Amino acid sequence: MSHRSTVRTTGGSGTAFLASGLAHATSEIVGKPYEDASGNTYLPLFREPALVHGADAPALARARTLSRTLPTALFAEDLFRTGNEDDNRAAIRAVEADALNLVGLGIYGPRSQLDKVAKGLKPHG
Repeated sequence: MSHRSTVRTTGGSGTAFLASGLAHATSEIVGKPYEDASGNTYLPLFREPALVHGADAPALARARTLSRTLPTALFAEDLFRTGNEDDNRAAIRAVEADALNLVGLGIYGPRSQLDKVAKGLKPHG
């Protein structure tokens, strides 16, 4: 595959939150809906694998620096204290990029670039 999605976070709900952002990185990232033999339909899934890596704060900062030109979803600590989408955006808007207390990133792009971003990180789990 020519592209992969990479997600880094400290927890499962953060991973899901970031994956929802990655679903909007490009129209080609999500496939078509599924249907079983009984005619029940199901939501489409990512067409490509999403790799999940664990990262500490310095590694997240490094990944953020290396991924600045790639479509990126972020999860900052401030979002744990908000209760809705408008407050989420306001919390991020209030902090300069280099001062965001990141707990996770979701990054989409060419495999060669993502390999550089994820270099040295271990798979999460």
